[in-house]
Amino acid sequence: MEKFSGRFDDDTKKEINKIIEGMKCSQRFKCVKSGFEHLCRLGAYSGGDFPECKENFLHCEFRLPFEYSYICSCPLRVYISKKLLI
Repeated sequence: MEKFSGRFDDDTKKEINKIIEGMKCSQRFKCVKSGFEHLCRLGAYSGGDFPECKENFLHCEFRLPFEYSYICSCPLRVYISKKLLI
């Protein structure tokens, strides 16, 4: 299992690791391994809980169809986007 020990404060690292422990990732946590340098692209939240997914990963279990596009339901990516604004 991946563990994150990167550039954030201890509370943020704990939260990130808690999220990681509770999920499986078909992308093998590429974002974590890169220190969050390589993140999938997101669009606007448009008032909802999940942002628009701007990637074409057909094999990503967190890319879900919504109306005429897709949303990202990855708990880690949503946390990174909302909490850390990246």
